[in-house]
Amino acid sequence: MSTLTANRSFLDKIGIPSHLVWGYFGILIFMMGDGMELAWITPYLVDQGLTVQQSALLTTAYGIAIAIAAWFSGVLAEAIGPRKTMMIGVVTYVLGQTLFLALALPNLHYGLMLPTYAVRGFGYPLFAYSFLVWITYRTPQHQLGTAVGWFWFVFTGGLSVLGAFYSKWSIEAFGHIATLWSANVWVLIGALFAIVVNRDKFDIKREKDNNDHSSKFAELLNGIKILKKEPKVAIAGVVRVVNQSSQYAFPLFLPLYLGKHGIKLDVWLEIWGTIFISNIAFNLIFGFIGDKLGWRNTVTWFGAVGCGVCTLMLFYTPEFFAGNVILVGLVGILWGACLAGFVPLSALTPSLVGDGDKGAAMAILNLGAGLCVFVGPALVALFYEVAGTRGIIWILAGLYAIAAILTTFLKLPGEGKQQAKIAEDVSIIG
Repeated sequence: MSTLTANRSFLDKIGIPSHLVWGYFGILIFMMGDGMELAWITPYLVDQGLTVQQSALLTTAYGIAIAIAAWFSGVLAEAIGPRKTMMIGVVTYVLGQTLFLALALPNLHYGLMLPTYAVRGFGYPLFAYSFLVWITYRTPQHQLGTAVGWFWFVFTGGLSVLGAFYSKWSIEAFGHIATLWSANVWVLIGALFAIVVNRDKFDIKREKDNNDHSSKFAELLNGIKILKKEPKVAIAGVVRVVNQSSQYAFPLFLPLYLGKHGIKLDVWLEIWGTIFISNIAFNLIFGFIGDKLGWRNTVTWFGAVGCGVCTLMLFYTPEFFAGNVILVGLVGILWGACLAGFVPLSALTPSLVGDGDKGAAMAILNLGAGLCVFVGPALVALFYEVAGTRGIIWILAGLYAIAAILTTFLKLPGEGKQQAKIAEDVSIIG
């Protein structure tokens, strides 16, 4: 018993809610399975006979599904509970992946590839983002910034790091198709830990439980009405879209630009991997910093301003320093770190509203996370031919500047009054 208590105390000290630790582990394993093909699926499909445009459309359909599921994850988690919502995510992922691999991919049947790959896209937002809602309800506010930092650590660590390293080994050992099939195994293992082994209870006390069905329908509507009820949540959703749009835009054009400056594709892939090692480390660091310096200040200065500056540096560094790999890599590491500066937004947004609206607020934030997946590529598709690499870079940097301005409006309830009182006291003293 003493050992268990000591372990729980250690977990809480480093910011992981001890009662949710198996959920965190499950997210790590699930996202490793879900994200293992991200770095290579497009070139693989092109090698098999698809055009770049067809592959891009496939990714767009996948991104739309992610955005829809991301919104539903918050409202469903509150309406039927995160455990059931996570199970729906597991089922949709396995169903979509199985149909994609068994029926669509073998003969490159594009008419089947689009819907089956899209169904697969509903999986991880319903699973992972529902657990994020779970965290926001079951974590004390003083620990919440660090707790969501750990969430994004395991989320990104599974999606962009473990998934990439595992698939590199698995492709060499078993081939592309077997690697894709193995994703189902890892997803199910992750689900086992997050849903079954994780025994934490999630209960929301409501005054409106007289009609359970109408209550659940009201929760779904609340995911829309929250935008009018609390406009700050809408602002947070926009900031969340800006957060990772560059992450999904960069791979489409930055490797080509760096190639013109002597940085080859394999070197770029190493830089990209290093960026996300930096990112997952700073997901934790900015969770701690957010709890100490303030969530809004952290998002504004480290996240929005930092990403804007580093985005510009990623363009001008190879131009001014003749494609110096070390300098470009260092700038990339800084950009990955600043990308994590938005982590406290997951603690700030649900804190803008009362307990009964936290799921609705997280639904909007999760929708922003889903919209990133195709907003970034859409910007490239719309403006690259006209504006080129320089233009896209400045557009992305401009979006970060707008996000920095918008974040200043995300004041917690009572924060404005508190600041006004401080100013009044200072003027009296003066």
